[in-house]
Amino acid sequence: MPRPSALSPDLMQQLNQRDVIVFDGECVLCSGFFKFMLRNDRQQQFDFVLAQSPLGAQLYTALDLPTDDFETNLVIVDGQAHQRLDAFAMAMRSLGWPWRVLSICRFLPAPIKDPLYHLIARNRYAIFGRYDTCMIPDAATRSRFAANGWT
Repeated sequence: MPRPSALSPDLMQQLNQRDVIVFDGECVLCSGFFKFMLRNDRQQQFDFVLAQSPLGAQLYTALDLPTDDFETNLVIVDGQAHQRLDAFAMAMRSLGWPWRVLSICRFLPAPIKDPLYHLIARNRYAIFGRYDTCMIPDAATRSRFAANGWT
C-alpha cells in the first residue's frame, strides 16, 4: 500500500487548500460513498472531485495512477493523498463518532487489505453497477466541488 503522497503546491492551490475526496462518478459504489460523505460530513471538511474531470485527471497523473480506469479512490487531507482502503479510513476518521470506528481498517496488514481492496475495486461495476454518465450535481451540491472538479 502506498504511503500518503504530498501534492504539489500548484495542485493544492487548485484545490483551494481544502481536503478533497476524488471519486469515480460512473461507479454506483463510489457515487454512493460520495452521497454518504455529503450527508455525514457535517463540518463540511471535504470538497469533491470527479475522477473523470480535468482536475481529477491531473490528480491521478500527479500520483502516477491511470487516468482511464479509476480503480483507486483518493482522499486528500492536509495536502497528503491517501489511496485505497487508507483513503476510506481517513474519510471515516474525519467524520467523528460513530463512523470514526471504521477507520480501524487502516491497521489491517497490507497482505489482507490490499487484495481485499483490489478484489472489490476490479469488480465494482459487475457487483454494484455502473452509471452510463457521470452524475450532474444540483447547484447546492456543486458548491462542494473543487474548481473544475465536476466538469
